[in-house]
Amino acid sequence: MKTPASAVAVKPWYREPWPWLLMSGPAVVVVAGLVTIYIAVSGQDGLVVDDYYKQGKAINQALHRDDVARQAGVSATVRFDQARDRVDVVVKRSDGKLIAAPLTLSLVHATRSGFDHVVALNDRGDSHVGSLPPLRVGKWKVLLEDKNRQWRLQREIQIGNGPIPDVALTHIAAASDATK
Repeated sequence: MKTPASAVAVKPWYREPWPWLLMSGPAVVVVAGLVTIYIAVSGQDGLVVDDYYKQGKAINQALHRDDVARQAGVSATVRFDQARDRVDVVVKRSDGKLIAAPLTLSLVHATRSGFDHVVALNDRGDSHVGSLPPLRVGKWKVLLEDKNRQWRLQREIQIGNGPIPDVALTHIAAASDATK
């Protein structure tokens, strides 16, 4: 014998799978939107250079400092001692004389200016010593210059998860030197 249609037990809507399946799509989109808003608000964009026009005008002055280093024959070796959180720099002229002037070592991150570090180096006779800041994995520019900003040496390095290798800094050859 058949039961009448009115006698069939009807489940409440929240016990049916279809409403939950239909609501899950929009719910996932709302959660993903909230996560995206959090990431956008909490992170900083970090421009490489805030005033690119002013930096562009100053490029000739920076190139002049490279020329001064080349003419003086300045070269340096930078040793990163991560175990003691220190950096040792030996700077020489082409005649072999050590440079004892106060120096500054800048560690410039390739894309995030917020990660940049400036290390003041103290003269220890045969080398210059400074405190090594923690460096993130990635591409960096090592920039060594005197306190008066008369000359500079620079080189790009890649920092991985292992120890940072020693870096040899020499002058950048001028375009006319490369064609000779």
